[in-house]
Amino acid sequence: MPASSTPSMEKHAEAFNALVLRHKAMLWHVCSDYSLGREWSMEDRMQEVMVSLWRSFDQFEGRSSEKTWVWRVATNTMLQLRRKDLRSLQTEPIDPSDESLADTEPHDDHYQHLLQLIDALPEKEGTVIRAFLDGFSYKEIADMTGGTLGAVAMRIARTKRKLKQLYEQENTP
Repeated sequence: MPASSTPSMEKHAEAFNALVLRHKAMLWHVCSDYSLGREWSMEDRMQEVMVSLWRSFDQFEGRSSEKTWVWRVATNTMLQLRRKDLRSLQTEPIDPSDESLADTEPHDDHYQHLLQLIDALPEKEGTVIRAFLDGFSYKEIADMTGGTLGAVAMRIARTKRKLKQLYEQENTP
Protein backbone atom coordinates (compact mmCIF):
# COMPACT_ATOMS: atom_id res chain seq x y z
CA MET A 1 0.00 0.00 0.00
CA PRO A 2 1.44 3.43 -0.89
CA ALA A 3 2.48 5.59 2.04
CA SER A 4 0.17 8.41 0.86
CA SER A 5 -2.96 6.27 1.30
CA THR A 6 -2.10 5.15 4.83
CA PRO A 7 -3.19 8.36 6.63
CA SER A 8 -6.54 8.47 4.80
CA MET A 9 -7.12 4.76 5.48
CA GLU A 10 -6.33 5.34 9.16
CA LYS A 11 -8.81 8.26 9.27
CA HIS A 12 -11.41 6.06 7.56
CA ALA A 13 -10.85 3.29 10.12
CA GLU A 14 -10.97 5.80 12.99
CA ALA A 15 -14.25 7.25 11.73
CA PHE A 16 -15.69 3.75 11.38
CA ASN A 17 -14.57 2.75 14.88
CA ALA A 18 -16.09 5.93 16.31
CA LEU A 19 -19.38 5.17 14.53
CA VAL A 20 -19.45 1.64 15.97
CA LEU A 21 -18.67 2.91 19.48
CA ARG A 22 -21.47 5.49 19.30
CA HIS A 23 -24.00 2.84 18.33
CA LYS A 24 -22.62 -0.29 20.01
CA ALA A 25 -25.54 -0.74 22.41
CA MET A 26 -28.12 -0.38 19.64
CA LEU A 27 -26.20 -2.79 17.40
CA TRP A 28 -26.04 -5.35 20.20
CA HIS A 29 -29.77 -4.91 20.81
CA VAL A 30 -30.69 -5.37 17.13
CA CYS A 31 -28.53 -8.49 16.88
CA SER A 32 -30.02 -9.97 20.05
CA ASP A 33 -33.60 -9.39 18.86
CA TYR A 34 -33.31 -11.73 15.88
CA SER A 35 -33.59 -15.45 16.43
CA LEU A 36 -31.27 -17.20 14.08
CA GLY A 37 -30.29 -20.84 13.74
CA ARG A 38 -28.46 -22.70 16.44
CA GLU A 39 -24.99 -21.97 15.02
CA TRP A 40 -25.32 -18.16 15.29
CA SER A 41 -23.78 -16.75 18.46
CA MET A 42 -24.12 -13.08 19.37
CA GLU A 43 -20.50 -12.58 18.39
CA ASP A 44 -21.20 -14.09 14.95
CA ARG A 45 -24.21 -11.81 14.48
CA MET A 46 -22.23 -8.74 15.53
CA GLN A 47 -19.38 -9.71 13.21
CA GLU A 48 -21.76 -10.00 10.25
CA VAL A 49 -23.23 -6.58 11.04
CA MET A 50 -19.75 -5.04 11.38
CA VAL A 51 -18.79 -6.42 7.96
CA SER A 52 -22.00 -5.02 6.43
CA LEU A 53 -21.41 -1.63 8.04
CA TRP A 54 -17.81 -1.53 6.87
CA ARG A 55 -18.77 -2.46 3.30
CA SER A 56 -21.42 0.25 3.13
CA PHE A 57 -19.62 2.87 5.24
CA ASP A 58 -18.55 4.94 2.21
CA GLN A 59 -22.11 4.89 0.88
CA PHE A 60 -23.66 6.76 3.81
CA GLU A 61 -24.77 10.06 2.31
CA GLY A 62 -26.28 11.70 5.36
CA ARG A 63 -29.82 11.82 3.94
CA SER A 64 -31.00 10.15 7.14
CA SER A 65 -29.54 10.32 10.61
CA GLU A 66 -26.47 8.22 11.31
CA LYS A 67 -28.41 6.27 13.93
CA THR A 68 -31.18 5.48 11.44
CA TRP A 69 -28.67 4.35 8.83
CA VAL A 70 -26.79 2.10 11.27
CA TRP A 71 -30.05 0.55 12.49
CA ARG A 72 -31.16 -0.08 8.93
CA VAL A 73 -27.89 -1.78 7.94
CA ALA A 74 -27.96 -3.95 11.09
CA THR A 75 -31.63 -4.89 10.61
CA ASN A 76 -31.18 -5.69 6.93
CA THR A 77 -28.18 -7.87 7.78
CA MET A 78 -30.18 -9.79 10.39
CA LEU A 79 -33.08 -10.24 7.95
CA GLN A 80 -30.69 -11.57 5.29
CA LEU A 81 -29.20 -14.02 7.77
CA ARG A 82 -32.67 -15.14 8.82
CA ARG A 83 -33.67 -15.73 5.18
CA LYS A 84 -30.48 -17.73 4.69
CA ASP A 85 -31.32 -19.83 7.76
CA LEU A 86 -34.86 -20.43 6.51
CA ARG A 87 -33.51 -21.70 3.20
CA SER A 88 -31.35 -24.24 5.02
CA LEU A 89 -34.02 -25.49 7.39
CA GLN A 90 -32.76 -27.45 10.34
CA THR A 91 -34.13 -30.96 10.55
CA GLU A 92 -33.42 -31.54 14.21
CA PRO A 93 -35.69 -29.93 16.81
CA ILE A 94 -34.12 -27.31 19.03
CA ASP A 95 -34.11 -28.19 22.71
CA PRO A 96 -35.12 -25.04 24.64
CA SER A 97 -33.23 -26.29 27.71
CA ASP A 98 -29.96 -26.37 25.72
CA GLU A 99 -27.75 -23.87 27.56
CA SER A 100 -25.67 -23.17 24.46
CA LEU A 101 -28.70 -21.40 22.98
CA ALA A 102 -28.90 -18.84 25.77
CA ASP A 103 -28.17 -15.24 24.76
CA THR A 104 -25.60 -13.40 26.78
CA GLU A 105 -28.08 -10.55 27.23
CA PRO A 106 -30.65 -11.32 29.93
CA HIS A 107 -34.31 -11.01 28.99
CA ASP A 108 -37.37 -11.62 31.09
CA ASP A 109 -39.95 -14.21 30.00
CA HIS A 110 -42.44 -11.59 28.77
CA TYR A 111 -39.83 -9.98 26.54
CA GLN A 112 -38.76 -13.37 25.16
CA HIS A 113 -42.40 -14.19 24.47
CA LEU A 114 -42.88 -10.86 22.70
CA LEU A 115 -39.83 -11.56 20.52
CA GLN A 116 -41.26 -14.98 19.62
CA LEU A 117 -44.55 -13.37 18.60
CA ILE A 118 -42.69 -10.74 16.56
CA ASP A 119 -40.65 -13.49 14.88
CA ALA A 120 -43.93 -15.05 13.72
CA LEU A 121 -45.00 -11.82 11.97
CA PRO A 122 -44.37 -11.13 8.31
CA GLU A 123 -40.95 -9.55 7.79
CA LYS A 124 -42.10 -5.97 7.10
CA GLU A 125 -44.38 -5.88 10.16
CA GLY A 126 -41.64 -7.35 12.33
CA THR A 127 -39.13 -4.79 11.13
CA VAL A 128 -41.44 -1.84 11.76
CA ILE A 129 -42.51 -2.99 15.23
CA ARG A 130 -38.88 -3.70 16.22
CA ALA A 131 -37.93 -0.16 15.18
CA PHE A 132 -40.86 1.19 17.20
CA LEU A 133 -39.81 -0.85 20.25
CA ASP A 134 -36.23 0.35 19.78
CA GLY A 135 -37.48 3.91 20.31
CA PHE A 136 -37.39 5.27 16.77
CA SER A 137 -39.93 7.94 15.88
CA TYR A 138 -42.57 7.30 13.23
CA LYS A 139 -40.67 9.69 10.95
CA GLU A 140 -37.41 7.79 11.44
CA ILE A 141 -39.18 4.49 10.77
CA ALA A 142 -40.74 5.93 7.61
CA ASP A 143 -37.27 7.04 6.46
CA MET A 144 -35.77 3.63 7.24
CA THR A 145 -38.50 1.62 5.51
CA GLY A 146 -39.27 3.97 2.65
CA GLY A 147 -42.89 4.35 3.77
CA THR A 148 -45.01 7.35 4.61
CA LEU A 149 -45.67 8.62 8.10
CA GLY A 150 -49.33 7.59 7.86
CA ALA A 151 -48.47 4.11 6.59
CA VAL A 152 -46.02 3.59 9.45
CA ALA A 153 -48.55 4.75 12.04
CA MET A 154 -51.17 2.42 10.59
CA ARG A 155 -48.77 -0.54 10.40
CA ILE A 156 -47.69 -0.04 14.01
CA ALA A 157 -51.29 0.19 15.24
CA ARG A 158 -52.31 -2.92 13.28
CA THR A 159 -49.25 -4.83 14.40
CA LYS A 160 -49.87 -3.96 18.05
CA ARG A 161 -53.44 -5.26 17.70
CA LYS A 162 -52.18 -8.39 15.96
CA LEU A 163 -49.59 -9.05 18.68
CA LYS A 164 -52.20 -8.54 21.38
CA GLN A 165 -54.53 -10.94 19.59
CA LEU A 166 -51.78 -13.56 19.20
CA TYR A 167 -50.85 -13.20 22.87
CA GLU A 168 -54.47 -13.59 23.98
CA GLN A 169 -54.97 -16.64 21.75
CA GLU A 170 -51.93 -18.33 23.27
CA ASN A 171 -52.86 -17.46 26.85
CA THR A 172 -56.59 -18.17 26.86
CA PRO A 173 -57.40 -21.40 28.71
